[in-house]
This record gives sequence, C-alpha cells and structure tokens, in this order.
Amino acid sequence: MSDDQNAGLRSALDYPLFEAMFNRRSRRISKGIASVPAGSLSYTSTQEPEPLTPLEEALLIAATGTTGLVLPDMPYQNERGEDVLGSPMLNMLGRTAGSPDNAQATHFFLINDSGTYFLRPPDDVEPGVLSTSELTADGLVAYAERCKVKVLDHRLDFPREFPCYLGSNRHVSNVDGSTVLVPIVDLTRQYINGFFFLFSQDPGYRPVFLDDWNFYRKAGLGKWVNNGFLNEDLPLPLGMLGSFRIPIEADLLVQNLLLTIQAMGLGGWVHAAFHAPLLLGDPEYERYGPGLQFRFHHPNKFWRRLLRPITPLPAWRPNPVGLDGLLEGCCPPYMEDMDAAVDAVLADKYGEDGVYRDSALFARLYKDDYGERFLEEVPRDVDEVIACTRAVCNYIYDTYGRFPAHVDAMHVPGIWVQAHHLDLAYYDQLFRNGYTQTQADHDGRWHSG
Repeated sequence: MSDDQNAGLRSALDYPLFEAMFNRRSRRISKGIASVPAGSLSYTSTQEPEPLTPLEEALLIAATGTTGLVLPDMPYQNERGEDVLGSPMLNMLGRTAGSPDNAQATHFFLINDSGTYFLRPPDDVEPGVLSTSELTADGLVAYAERCKVKVLDHRLDFPREFPCYLGSNRHVSNVDGSTVLVPIVDLTRQYINGFFFLFSQDPGYRPVFLDDWNFYRKAGLGKWVNNGFLNEDLPLPLGMLGSFRIPIEADLLVQNLLLTIQAMGLGGWVHAAFHAPLLLGDPEYERYGPGLQFRFHHPNKFWRRLLRPITPLPAWRPNPVGLDGLLEGCCPPYMEDMDAAVDAVLADKYGEDGVYRDSALFARLYKDDYGERFLEEVPRDVDEVIACTRAVCNYIYDTYGRFPAHVDAMHVPGIWVQAHHLDLAYYDQLFRNGYTQTQADHDGRWHSG
C-alpha cells in the first residue's frame, strides 16, 4: 500500500469523534457529476468520476464490521431470587453498533462501478481484529476482501424516474465513481427470539399476542391463557409491535458510516434508496429491472386472497425470504415449517455448537472460572416459553402463509449511504463553508502519489 494512502488512513483514525459529529453534513456533489440543474446555480463537473480506492472502501466496510466479543453482564435472578432468562443473545461477537439481543440482523450490499456485493462477516479472521490489532492499510483491505461476495457484475441501477428515484436524487444518487451501502435486515431469527424473551417475563407479567389484523384472535395462545401461564390483561397486538425494534441496528450502523465519511474527508449522504420491491426483485416490478433477485415466497391461502381488500399490507403479499446461499430467512421455504424454524433458533443458542455451549468462548470473556459458572447457572428458555413461541409462530404461518405476516422477512429500511470524492470546485463556487479541512486535505493525504 502506498505511503499516501497510509497517510490518509492515519489521519482518519486520528480524527476526533466530536469533530466528526459536529462537522458531518450531507455533501452530495461528486467529481464527474453529469449536471446539477439549478437555474443560475447550475453546475457541471469538469473532472472525471473518481471511484473510491480499495482502502477507502475497506474503512467503510470496517465501520459496519465485527469488533470482538460482547459482555453478558446482565442479572439472571429477580428480586426474590427466582430465575429469569439470562440467555437472550443470539451471538457473542460484538459489532460496531448494538442490536436487540445481539442478533446482528442487519446486512449490507455494497454497490460500486465494478459490481454489486454482499458483505458478510469473514469466518477466517480473528473476530477482534478490528479492535485489538493495529489497523493497517493492507490488513483492512484484506479484511474487506474477505467480506465481499459479488452478486452482480455491474452497478445495481434502475431507470432515473419515479418510483425508482425520488425527485432530484436522480441527478446525484448512485452515480459513476460513488460507493453505496444499502442495509437489509433479516427479521426472522430475532422475531422468534423476541417471543422467547417476552414469554419469559415473571409470572403474572407474561403477555398475550393478539392478531389485530384478524379479529384480535389470541394468535394460537388460548391454551396458555386458560391455564394461567399468560396474562390476558397484558395484550400485545402483533401489528403494533411491527418489526420488534430489530432495524434499530441498521440506523446505528448508518450513523457509523456517515461519521467515517467525515473523518476520511469524503463527500456523501444518507438518502432514499430503491424501495423494497424494486431492490429485492419483486416479480411484479420486473419491468424496471431484476433487482437483487431475492426469493419471494407466495402465500397460498384462499381466505387471505378473499380477504385481501380488508387485510393490511404486507400480510397478503409475497414475502421476500432471502437470497439463496447468502442470506436465508429462518422460515419456510428455507425451513420445513415453523417448528423447524424455532428449533433452529434454539440450536443457535443451546445446541451442540450453540452460543451458550461454547465454553472456550466464555473462558475468553470471563476471568478465572466465572465463564464455566455462568454456563452452568444461567437460565435457559423453559418448556412453556418454547411451547408458546411455537404456537404463535405456527399461528402466523398457518393463518397467513408467510412468516412474519405483519412485516416482511427481509426488511428494507429504504435508505442507503453514498460515499464519493467531493467536487471541491462546486462548493468553492457557491458556498462560504461548503466543506471542512479534512475534505480540503483529502486528495493530498490519500492520493498524492
């Protein structure tokens, strides 16, 4: 790696956090932009588009990456000394942003001039490499290359018109030379795990899930209401709960990317991405293009089709369940049925290779023999909790022919982050303070060679 790129990396790593927060701005005009039609403020770049270097992209990828091990530092007894669930996590690897029960459900696709890539955590590097090792240019690029899986040999794009692009975004979004990172959230595993957690509340405080899109039925849970395990006076409508807060991780990771862009002295912004059917490749939108070609699972329920005029979206729509071999939802058709899906989440937690069976991992987390003690003592999901979870998951699938029904299996937040080399001449021409010193110094620090 050249000395100039190393100089750029060092300056980015040394950039103060609060300066990144206070100086972060949307800066949309990149080198080589075709045109900025704006009356007397119109502008056309005289420069060529300049793609990000592998190192520049690698630092963005690292800003969404894994960073070591998390801390299971939570109580697992209540005030009366009774067990409460102390094993909610689906993953013990930490990431640059938090996620509910550390499910790490957010996945990114990276789009640039050379293609469209799925980013996955590399399984052949030490999980703490980003937090415990010296970050070098060569090391970061090697890490990023292990994350990237090419899914398209071109930049994913659609016609520059509504509904593909919104308003003036079509002039400056997803342009030549830019790198775009778009989040997609797999809701399925944490959706199941969320039921485990909520059914594990103290006696008298265990809620009942109601299907507010189907006459407020008890979502298959009548048996446990009748025997007193669940409290009918604590109703939780599935529609109101929506995505169980799972996509908050994507929002936090997007902020990481924006702060990293500022620290590097790049331009960039967060804005509207292709909406879910376009991005994922819903067959009904194929007139615009094939998108990412996700698998869509079609509900086969006569009553759902009959009640379509009064059934809210997306319950009667085909469900985007995954991208074969890369991102597969914990639901049919990737699972035989919802019992198998629940079993898969349990196996992730307590199976032979599960998180809460990995004594070597907990020995790294805890001092002395506290890791062994934790694994021996920590309460697991109990039989009644598992039975209730099976019941509600099977109710959803049997009723709607999809899982989840009230949200899509693969949730698209509808935004993406674009990073690009800024056209400083545009900002010099029009603005008093269009960029900061880190943008002014970017070329000299990263590209002087």
